[in-house]
This record gives sequence, structure tokens and C-alpha cells, in this order.
Amino acid sequence: MAKTIAEINEKIKKGEAVVVTAEEIIDLVDEKGTQKAAKEVDVVTTGTFGPMCSSGAYFNIGHTRPKIKLGGGRAYLNDVPVYTGFAATDIYIGATALPDDDPRNKVFPGKFLYGGGHIIEEIVGGKDVKLRAAAYGTDCYPRKSLETWLNIKDLNEAVLFNPRNCYQNYNVAVNLSDKVIYTYMGVLQPNLGNANYCSAGQLSPLLNDPYYKIIGIGTRIFLGGGVGYVAWQGTQHNPTVNRGENGVPRGGAGTLAVMGDLKQMSPDWLVGSTFTGYGVNLTVGIGVPIPILNEEILKWTAVKDEDIYTQVVDYGQAYPSGKKESLGEVNYAQLKSGKITVQGKGVPTAGLSSYARAVKIAGLLKDWIKKGDFLLTETVQPLPSVDSGVTFKPLKERPIK
Repeated sequence: MAKTIAEINEKIKKGEAVVVTAEEIIDLVDEKGTQKAAKEVDVVTTGTFGPMCSSGAYFNIGHTRPKIKLGGGRAYLNDVPVYTGFAATDIYIGATALPDDDPRNKVFPGKFLYGGGHIIEEIVGGKDVKLRAAAYGTDCYPRKSLETWLNIKDLNEAVLFNPRNCYQNYNVAVNLSDKVIYTYMGVLQPNLGNANYCSAGQLSPLLNDPYYKIIGIGTRIFLGGGVGYVAWQGTQHNPTVNRGENGVPRGGAGTLAVMGDLKQMSPDWLVGSTFTGYGVNLTVGIGVPIPILNEEILKWTAVKDEDIYTQVVDYGQAYPSGKKESLGEVNYAQLKSGKITVQGKGVPTAGLSSYARAVKIAGLLKDWIKKGDFLLTETVQPLPSVDSGVTFKPLKERPIK
């Protein structure tokens, strides 16, 4: 039994495609087995909704009269700095950017109330944002300053471009020290007071395609409430980590670089986030369809939380020191139960990503496909896999003399 994406797309166009979510496929496989389910099901939809710091957006604001060259100058959106080093009217704002006058952690822990992620949420929500810019002036671009309001409906292009999203598994963060610490994994209480994790587990896109056989460059996805694409492997893509017998990595592995038209998206699925004592972020909603081309692919999509393991890591000392030390493995069924055991102690757990919202994303994508509003794409190029030689290397520091 084998299908093609073209055949599945024809069924979608005719309203005949059988589409289920990555949560629903588990019960279906338990009931009918992988062989029969693979014949019946055409697409399995996945979803995740969590903080993804390597995110941002670029805009083309259009030319002023007289013209101004923002490239090489300085520019701010609502007093948050944007990158101008492209050309005259192209700018990029990163999710973690902060206003120049933010006190950061000078008064610890810093509050980090506003930054790049919040700007992106406001822009996609249709709010006006203030652009301030200063340029050095040239013969062809003589203007040296600009202050104006921008709105997404007036921008030539507004594109979400995220260099690293959708991590394939991730650490569980705990704190062995005797003080409260503030991290990108949230506030961690001393002496194993809590454990934070960040994954949708059995619904997470890359955990349903562990060897990147389906998800690759060119894959059409749900992104921020609109349609987006996988543009490349994400930064820190590391397919060579240890894996279980089911192929699922037992720690952080693959990542995706994604992009899409911000004008199609929604502030429901792109939310500016604050991490006390750490910084700002953008919480991103992503859903990826998995076409069921054969039984093997179907089997991967039926992975359960209890079969997905990850590492418990001490963020009090080991992680900030760069030590690769694990305090043990736990699975996502244990994490979602609300308590795990670390060093013989019961530790309460909390997810930084929202499983309920991931379910909603998988459901929305399922509806789009069933209505014929969303077709699948052929992968232009697969992501680097286990045998590619691609790995994530730490910085090799070389002192500057």
C-alpha cells in the first residue's frame, strides 16, 4: 500500500480525504492496527503552541518623499530597536528585542514587560505602531529622520520569519541550587521545587516524523493562524542525538526555520510573552500536516506520550556551566500527570507550552484540509537526518590577542 501527495490532494479537492489529528490517530491505531489505519487515513495533523525565541518579522515600509535610507541608520518600533542592515526600506524585528531604556536585570529579577514579541503581536493584530528612524543621508536618499505611524494594512510586505522553531523534544528544567532562579524555562524553585517542560509531546510535529521523511523544505504548514512554509532546517538542528527504538530522539534534536505572510495571521496564535528575570519572547502556533503515504509513516504518527522520553537537566549549575549532565529520563505521560520523581523526590511539573492550544491547532488544520482550503506540498529537499553528518556544535572559543 502506497499513496502519493498528488493522489491525496485530489481527494482533498473532492472533499473525500480522511483527516485525523495526531491525538485521534492513537485510538484509531489501537482499534484497527497500523495496516488498516494506513489504508483509511490520508492525513494526520499535528500542532504545538509555545514560546519560540528565535522568531521575528521583516517589513518593507515603502519609500518616503523625500527618500530615506534606513540601512546603516537606526530605527525603532514603539521604542524597540529593529535591524536596518538590509536596504533603504527593509527592517527586521526580533522577538527578544528590548527598548534601549529597559533596565534589563539591573533590578533583579527584571520584569521585561515589553519587547519584540509584543510588537509582532500588536502589528498582526492591526494596531498602529510608531516608527522612529535616523539616517546619515546620501545624494539619492537625502532625508535624515522619520517619525510616522505604521499599520500592517499599509505595509508593502510583512513576513514572519523564524530561524528556529518547533524543537523536536527538549529538556525538562529543574533547579538543584538553594535559591530561586529565573530562566527561559520559567521560574525554577530551589531544591527541586518544580520541573518545567516545553513540548506538545504526542501532538508535536517533528515527534510525529522522527526521521524527517515527510517534513522538509517547502512543506506547507499552519503558522500563526495563517499559511506558512518550512524554509530550511532551523538553527541548532541536531539529528544525531540518542534515539529510542521507536526513532524518537531522547532530547532536543531537529528544528525548523519557518516563514509566512504576517497579513494572514492572527494575534490569537502569535503572542508576546514575558519571562521574569530573563527577557521577552514570542509564543507561536504551528501545525504541520503529515500525509500518510505508507504504513511506516502512519506508525510514527501514532506515537504516544508514554513512549516519548526526554532528559531532566539542572538549570541551577549544570546547564549554565555547559555541562552535559542528565538527572534521569522521564516521558511525557509522566510530565503531564503533574509530578515526576527526581533523585527520589516527587517534583511538581508544569508545561510552558499549551497542550490544549496544540489540540486546537491540529483541529483547525484538519478542518482546513477537509474543506479543501489547504493542500499539501511536496518536499523540495528533506531536512538533514541521522546520516547527514549535520550536528550542533558548541562555540570553539579563540582568544583575541
